[in-house]
Amino acid sequence: MKKINIGSFLGCLLASTSALASSVYVKDIKIDGLQRVEPETVLSYINIKSGTSTTDEAMNSALKNLYSTGLFEDVSINVDAANVMRVHVSENPIISQVLFDGNDKIDDEMLTSEVRLAPRSTFSRAKVQEDVRRIMEVYRRSGRYATVVNPEIIRRDQNRVDLIFNIDEGPTAVIDKINFIGNQHYSAKELQEVIMSKESRWYRIFSSSENYDAEKAEYDKELLRRFYHKKGYADFRVVSNVAELSSNKKSFTLTFVVDEGQKYKLNNIKIVSDINDINADDFYKFLEVESGDIYSTDDIDKSITALTDELGKKGFAFVEVVPEDYRNATDGTADLTFRIREGERFFIDRINIKGNTRTHDKVIRRELRLGEGDAFNASKIKDSRRNLENLDYFEKVDIDTSAKDGNRADLNIDVKEKSTGYFNVGVGFSTVNGALVRTGVTENNFRGVGQQASFDVAVSQKSQDFDFSFTEPYFLDRRLRAGFDLFHSRQDYQDESSYDSRTTGGRLRTGWNYTDDLSQQLRYTLKKDEITSVGQYASKYIKAEKGEYTGSSVGTSFVYDKRDSANFTRNGYFLMAGGDFAGLGGDEKYYKFDGKAYWYYTMMDYYTFKFFANAGYIDGYSGEPVRLANRYYLGGYTMRGFEVGGIGARDKHTDDALGGNWMVYTGAELGFPIGLDELGITGHVFTDVGMLGKPDGIDTNDVYYSDKARVSVGFGFQWISPMGQIDIDFGFPVVKEKYDETEVFRLNFGTRL
Repeated sequence: MKKINIGSFLGCLLASTSALASSVYVKDIKIDGLQRVEPETVLSYINIKSGTSTTDEAMNSALKNLYSTGLFEDVSINVDAANVMRVHVSENPIISQVLFDGNDKIDDEMLTSEVRLAPRSTFSRAKVQEDVRRIMEVYRRSGRYATVVNPEIIRRDQNRVDLIFNIDEGPTAVIDKINFIGNQHYSAKELQEVIMSKESRWYRIFSSSENYDAEKAEYDKELLRRFYHKKGYADFRVVSNVAELSSNKKSFTLTFVVDEGQKYKLNNIKIVSDINDINADDFYKFLEVESGDIYSTDDIDKSITALTDELGKKGFAFVEVVPEDYRNATDGTADLTFRIREGERFFIDRINIKGNTRTHDKVIRRELRLGEGDAFNASKIKDSRRNLENLDYFEKVDIDTSAKDGNRADLNIDVKEKSTGYFNVGVGFSTVNGALVRTGVTENNFRGVGQQASFDVAVSQKSQDFDFSFTEPYFLDRRLRAGFDLFHSRQDYQDESSYDSRTTGGRLRTGWNYTDDLSQQLRYTLKKDEITSVGQYASKYIKAEKGEYTGSSVGTSFVYDKRDSANFTRNGYFLMAGGDFAGLGGDEKYYKFDGKAYWYYTMMDYYTFKFFANAGYIDGYSGEPVRLANRYYLGGYTMRGFEVGGIGARDKHTDDALGGNWMVYTGAELGFPIGLDELGITGHVFTDVGMLGKPDGIDTNDVYYSDKARVSVGFGFQWISPMGQIDIDFGFPVVKEKYDETEVFRLNFGTRL
């Protein structure tokens, strides 16, 4: 016989009795308070039907369901003595408009895109609080952690409301202090130069680097890792980074805890090939590392790139170079092997371009060094990226691949465009030209097809310049540049040579590339030079040239450019050689040759060494002398430490500078940071050496002249300002002639190599 547990039986009996006691019969359902919502909608959510029994639990569930719709701000449900369930609701109002007040730093459009509530949507206090949180998050991302947002509700007729977010933006939370813990080999000052976050300083008023940003602080960890790995600390890691907000929410203290680990030097270096056709011994000369070097991930990456490039040039397109290392922490050495192995064989199927809302696809495609159907080639992709970056149309250029079926892959190019048009208005002072006003309009990507157009006006106490130029970089849809220039200038040389000069003319030019690095340009120039306002006591050689002269010349230039960047050069070199021939009509007859060479090398990431050399030679023919306007002059812009025209032949009686028929100007410069990098200000030291040859047709008894070298040394600052590049130099001549004109301080607006 089966036994019955009396306790369990009584428990079940009591539960059943309780359930029966809480159930109630619903004869009918009445709903009141509705304005916009249909009764059927309410009935669908309460899930209780008339003519059935219900329980307290079911009515509580119905209550929760109605609240969860967001349609109602108040709901009540009860059953009266007549067994009628009465559902009373108070509908949430409809939002008429959403407004923002007090937001000066972030515009309405940005905030509107962040909040969820919008006109004609249903008002809900929970949604309002969620939108308050979203607005505060927007301000936190901009560094304003003291922002306060108070929602205000203004009720209107027909159950409508206006929602106003009253915003007290508060100050930007700046970084008051940056601490480093665990750094033994590099000081806190050195590490602060590495990261993007900066301590608040008065001179950073134009920079956002002192504003705390959690994403920026996270990226700082990666910058520290790269820095240490570059220095040989392959085991380096950031243990933690903590940002502490001050009690007034106006500043942060940022602390990085680091573990530097062991510093390694390379011991044995090998290249191993898993491909029979590749002889590893042929590629050691392309390595950027050697035994005894520090274990630098940068140099290892450069070696991988160099090996991959050379393999690609030799026809091995489907290979990859993989570094394998064995680190011995005991003695701080690392053995490194570059393994060459078969890579995935695939061809470019499609080239997908995105991010170019203004620039036409063809402008990007014509800079690529491989096309659809070509074999994948890492070297050509690198060249393509450099070409796109040198256009200076984009803030960012990313190129990657995505595999498809078989041995095909798409090449994906993602660019972020930047402004390519500039309108500049600037006032300033130059020691060369005095007070000046400059204005200009430049568009480097005119109509989105890569055309370049500019108009510039510069007026100073000693000069007026008007220039207009236009360039079509792909004339007739070929890699052929074509363009023209129109120019007019007036120069006051009264202080240097007792005359004024006017030049008006135009130039037609065309150019093409033999390779990505080697190019040639042809030009034809037609101009009129005029020597005016010759002083009463001017040199007889200047008086003899008073009047107008027409020049008609053709010329060509070759350029070989191996700089890593045409805009911000850190490494590489630039060579230019060219010549002009005048005499195709006009009054002037001369031939002229010019050359330039620049070499850049960056040491320890911060110090950029530049060596430069310029040389030129001009001579007349058919008995025509070389005129003043076409001669070479040194000083001022060239040969710092000397006035414009301060070097070379000079009239003994009038001190007028007469220029020269040949010129050599060379020197070296070392650029370095001075703690104002985020403002675009750097420092440099330099030495300049120059020589100027004797001009035609002068009597050495009438002039001072020496073609001996002049030397100057000095220091200065460079500011990449909104008005363009500004150079301030202090030059001190150390080798000069007694009649040379010197100038210690020089301020110059302009851009130079």
